[in-house]
Amino acid sequence: MTQPPKLDKLFDKFLQGQAIFKDRDALRPTYVPDELPFRDEQMNRIGSILGPALRGAPPSNILCYGKTGTGKTVVASYVLRLLVDKAKQSDVKPPMTAFVNCRIVGTNYRVLRKLCDDIQARMPDGSEVPFTGLPTDEIRSILKRKLDGERNILVVVLDEVDSLVKRDVSQGNDILYGLTRMNGELENSRISIIGISNDLKFKEMLDPRVLSTLGEEEVVFAPYNAVELRGILEQRVELAFNPKAVADEGVINLVGALAAQEHGDARRALDLLRTAGELAERKGDERVTQEHVREGQKLIERDTITETVKTLPMQSRAVLFSVYVLASGGKREIFTGECYNAYEEIARALSLDTLTQRRVSDLISELDMLGLINTTVISKGRYGRTKKIRLAVSKKQIGAILDEDVRLSKIAEDITGKG
Repeated sequence: MTQPPKLDKLFDKFLQGQAIFKDRDALRPTYVPDELPFRDEQMNRIGSILGPALRGAPPSNILCYGKTGTGKTVVASYVLRLLVDKAKQSDVKPPMTAFVNCRIVGTNYRVLRKLCDDIQARMPDGSEVPFTGLPTDEIRSILKRKLDGERNILVVVLDEVDSLVKRDVSQGNDILYGLTRMNGELENSRISIIGISNDLKFKEMLDPRVLSTLGEEEVVFAPYNAVELRGILEQRVELAFNPKAVADEGVINLVGALAAQEHGDARRALDLLRTAGELAERKGDERVTQEHVREGQKLIERDTITETVKTLPMQSRAVLFSVYVLASGGKREIFTGECYNAYEEIARALSLDTLTQRRVSDLISELDMLGLINTTVISKGRYGRTKKIRLAVSKKQIGAILDEDVRLSKIAEDITGKG
């Protein structure tokens, strides 16, 4: 098959140009290096809690707290990997491990199915769990049967566990309660949980019966400072890039400075460095420059907004959409009351429960914290206070994302009379 001329030249550029990357996976958030700098305290703490598993005793449950990009998931993966390796070297039965990203696997059924699949990979018994279709109680029974066939310790890492409860408080608590009380139903095996949360207020959302068993041990991850971010970046540059591809020290300094502005987010720093490298690669440049970094930052910001909007709960999306509809209709100054009136219409059209004005005001504040809107509190004297609201990102970008939802797109036509 003959390549089209433009594609042929594009591929030639990749073949002939100097390779930028040696191992780009070293810049992925899931990559676990052989050495983890600046997290000795947290590693030792988690290691001391998990250590009893080497003697066949179930470890305590752990809650790891910290902002995004502070190393929680990587540290948990690193310590568990070393624990399993140590068990194998010592001729001790290693604990089984399972990782569940709760933001992606968000229902009771899917969490239990993911655990069944992870156990199945290590203990194949010929049975497969269907993707859907079984009652939740039945899949819990399958999990217990698979696990209890012999003496086992299963360490379950629930990454972004707070998203379970934020999505549905009742169901989230049920999932966690079901896992924590499963130990009382198992005869030969035990389950230990490592919950990883980006929300420091996560415990406030938990049912007391869950909190008493889940939060046995806590490990806090502080944001990285500028010096630590630079050290992490230097380590990953050596692993990920070919020699001289990142020769300008200003590149690492700029990436570190931009990430430090985001409260020490190492994940963002590594993502920015990888994006800058990919931009240099696409352009056929031999080295990553500060210009690539700045261009990469703009690209990531656009992608971050898209991801943030797409993962909003439906009620928050309805509030954001009400601001968007009013702004698209020519309103320069949008006040809380106007926003609530538009929200009521949108909520009815979406068959959502209509929240109170106070709760919508809380959601407006949350959207402000996410950087999707800007709010200013206006005093109206004896008539109280209101908020003046405006979109913090372009109407075009928000509209393009929201219009992907067919229902919202139809509502926009009905409200604004525009296609």
